[in-house]
Amino acid sequence: MEEQAFFTPQEHKQLVPLYRRLLRLSGDTLQKDDCRNVKKQLIQSMSAGSIPRNAFNMNPIIKDMQTAIIVAEEIGMRRASILGIMLHESVKYHLCTLESVQKNYGEDVAGIIRGLVKINELYEKSPTIESENFRNLLLSFAEDMRVILIMIADRVNLMRQIKESPNEEARLAVSNEAAHLYAPLAHKLGLYKLKSELEDLSLKYTQHDIYYHIKEKLNATKAVRDRYIQQFIEPVRKKLEESGLKFHIKGRTKTIHSIYQKMKKQGCPFEGVYDLFAIRIILDSPLDKEKQECWQVYSIVTDMYLPNPKRLRDWLSVPKSNGYESLHITVMGPEGKWVEVQIRTERMDEIAEKGLAAHWRYKGIKGESGLDEWLNSIRETLENADNDAETIDQFKLDLYKDEVFVFSPKGDLYKLPQGATVLDFAFAIHSNLGCHCVGAKVNGRNVQLKQSLNSGDQVEIMTSTTQTPKRDWLNFVTTSKARNKIRQALKELVARQTEFARETLERKFKNRKIEYDEAILMRLIKKSGFKTVTDFYQSIANETTDINTLIDHYLEMQRKETDQREEVIYRSAENFNIQQATDEKNVYKDDVLVIDQHLKGIDFKLARCCNPIYGDEVFGFVTISGGIKIHRCDCPNAPELKARFPYRIVRARWAGKSQGKQYPITLRIVGHDDIGIVTNITSIINKEDNILLRSISIDSNDGLFSGMLTIMVDDTNKLEALIKKIKTVKGVKQISRG
Repeated sequence: MEEQAFFTPQEHKQLVPLYRRLLRLSGDTLQKDDCRNVKKQLIQSMSAGSIPRNAFNMNPIIKDMQTAIIVAEEIGMRRASILGIMLHESVKYHLCTLESVQKNYGEDVAGIIRGLVKINELYEKSPTIESENFRNLLLSFAEDMRVILIMIADRVNLMRQIKESPNEEARLAVSNEAAHLYAPLAHKLGLYKLKSELEDLSLKYTQHDIYYHIKEKLNATKAVRDRYIQQFIEPVRKKLEESGLKFHIKGRTKTIHSIYQKMKKQGCPFEGVYDLFAIRIILDSPLDKEKQECWQVYSIVTDMYLPNPKRLRDWLSVPKSNGYESLHITVMGPEGKWVEVQIRTERMDEIAEKGLAAHWRYKGIKGESGLDEWLNSIRETLENADNDAETIDQFKLDLYKDEVFVFSPKGDLYKLPQGATVLDFAFAIHSNLGCHCVGAKVNGRNVQLKQSLNSGDQVEIMTSTTQTPKRDWLNFVTTSKARNKIRQALKELVARQTEFARETLERKFKNRKIEYDEAILMRLIKKSGFKTVTDFYQSIANETTDINTLIDHYLEMQRKETDQREEVIYRSAENFNIQQATDEKNVYKDDVLVIDQHLKGIDFKLARCCNPIYGDEVFGFVTISGGIKIHRCDCPNAPELKARFPYRIVRARWAGKSQGKQYPITLRIVGHDDIGIVTNITSIINKEDNILLRSISIDSNDGLFSGMLTIMVDDTNKLEALIKKIKTVKGVKQISRG
């Protein structure tokens, strides 16, 4: 493909400026042949014409160059990340191999491409954030943290470019992802500038009217706001200059998204949000004097303006886990307005703007222990989670929560979310410690499991070998790790108890030489009021249900059902009598049924719960007594049998042609009690060849009737034909197979 065909005229104009800008940003880190090799590969890729445009018709090379510029300029990453971005499309579409990339550029670049290709393949399967994709996505990210940063940059670029796209559906989808996945990740990694941009653009695309309403209000009040900021800053500037500090001050208006969140939280209009801006004082301090000079600025500002001690945020003494360092105070400014002041150094500001990449631009981030701890906790949460949707919510909550720092008796420091309890701390140390925790000593004082912890607490966990996890623990733990470990332990405990109860029940049946019929037991469980089979077995394990009494009820139900099925009832409306012409016994004994691996001639019984006939899709179930019962695949008991006893299920199918053997089938009919309706129904049945009406039972009430008909029929084809004919009878509203 020619270059002119690959780029539109407008894209061709963008190409050279983008290339020069990218070269300027990354030139000092590129190796001798990098530019020549990348250019050669991209020309080959263009010629092949195999790299498609995305849903917004963006040119892939232009898009990747824009993303690489964000990665270099706004995050601070260099050679490996930039080359990985520019080459990953060629690897993805098999225009070059990972082996050749590794040979020409090194394992670092190849590793990043491997992660990017894997994630792009994941998105092609499903472009929305479904819970399973979310799990796989993060596990893929965690292999190399630079991949997460590149994906955030790619989404920022995409959000910047799609404002005029006609593809509204795709724009909404990527905007929701930006708000719910990428913005929280950017926040956690300290990329506050990109996080705010993602949130604002997402609001702009998803709630257009609200976004522009707030934007217009901000523009209308800008002059007043600027005057106030200048009025606040001027005396502070003079004092700081008198102190000999090197600094610069800037006023920062809150983002549209954060203003909207305040409006929703406080239930007020735009005019009701007072803290629309923050003042940032950025010091040019040597590393050894950073904290000293920040606190010096704090002293100067609080001498001039009354501080609110409840709003002091000290991330100088103990930085956030994402590396963020700053001192936040809220003071009463002129006109009685509260103003937030952020105090930090140039180094701290760079970390706040560019996140963790500001620390480790050239060597990646995997070696940093704080990040490894965070990634391990994510991986553990996702691998052990039993409720994916809840996992996503919990993960997002964890991203935004502030930390508390507590100490073990040996002085080890642990980071936990704000509001974490003693039990969260126990699970943070080890799962077994959490499962056996009975309480703790906090600062030498005995406290309960649900006691909330504060920064600086020293915690000693107390355990007991007899303690097991309780369901009410889930009501007060706050960390996703504790929640998932408790759920996992409870599931294992219930599974053990259920299995023991089931084996006990089956042993009792064998000891009393009673045939174990799953269908009858299922009906007994339902009749006894249990919502699930697990609840039933739990009642046996807890000894709230007596096994011997249960078996007596089972035998009674079995006897009643046997009597009902063996008794032929001859009654109908209008004194309609039907003669039994066939002995049910052994009518289907010689039918050909192929079981499991083409085995024939095996003894089997047709299950009474669903009455399968020739032509039905069926399966076999091996009973405790060793016999095989044949069930319809749509039998009401089939899901339970397959879920609980998959090892007893055998394949089965009818072979050859129907041999004229007849099977009892029950039909349920509901309709209006019109004159002659029963006669019309039975007349249709009597006219059918090889279909015999064995019994009919009719109940009539308030002009409606419900009937139960037992017929003998050869196979499903004849049964379906009969049902169609009965449906044509005037007054019949519904007919179904029992």
